[in-house]
Amino acid sequence: MIFFPNAKVNIGLNIVRKREDGFHDLSSLFYPIQLNDIVEIVPSNTFSFTLTGFTEKVSQKDNLCVKAYSTLKKEFNIPSVKIHLHKVIPVGAGLGGGSADAVGVLKLLNQLFELDISFKKLKTLTEHLGSDCPFFVENKPAIISGKGEVMQKTKISLKGKYWVLVYPQIFVSTAEAYSKITPKEEKEPLEEALNQPVKYWKEVVKNDFEKSIAAKYPLIKAIKETFYEEGAFYSSMTGSGSAVFGIFNEEPTKFTIDLPYWTGKFDI
Repeated sequence: MIFFPNAKVNIGLNIVRKREDGFHDLSSLFYPIQLNDIVEIVPSNTFSFTLTGFTEKVSQKDNLCVKAYSTLKKEFNIPSVKIHLHKVIPVGAGLGGGSADAVGVLKLLNQLFELDISFKKLKTLTEHLGSDCPFFVENKPAIISGKGEVMQKTKISLKGKYWVLVYPQIFVSTAEAYSKITPKEEKEPLEEALNQPVKYWKEVVKNDFEKSIAAKYPLIKAIKETFYEEGAFYSSMTGSGSAVFGIFNEEPTKFTIDLPYWTGKFDI
């Protein structure tokens, strides 16, 4: 059985406060894009996990796919399987690829072994795997709050608009990103800012991680400037970095940068 977990981008990301449990409360619009990894699972006499593609900075023991399998093994005593993950989504880029892969494994195992796990139960099972994981269960645009587990449906739609995503080949750890942040209450709720016409997003929709990360890695700012020069109405670093995306009303006809990049069209 094969599944194609997709990435997400953060349109706005406000770090609101540090919690007593050590996590942070945030506010962000998570939006899915069709940049996909590939997960294959087949029955096996013994458990195994293999990895190809963007493999740097990923250890098998700590891979969320392995943790997702272990979660269902403990909960339902499922048989052994062979899991192969081919990484297309860059690692440490703020795209949620690891979380999407973990949820993909849970969905495949649910189907393979006919476990009949509801979306609500899947969300509960994913919460300890990673803060982004619950979003990928339904995989629809949502305003995220809490530490990532609280999701609110949104009417904001980018359907028909185009995205370009650049990976600067910089790995940014979540711990590094948070170490530079001073949480602050929102002056304006993110959803109110996003409900303004998209031509104003550039001024009012920010990623709190971007300032400090871009100061350390000036290439991030340079990529954003290139997007705006080539007609984007909005551009931002996604998540805690380092990938940068631009959103366009029309399909970009030229984009020249000597870095890995992908393009696509929003379908939601």
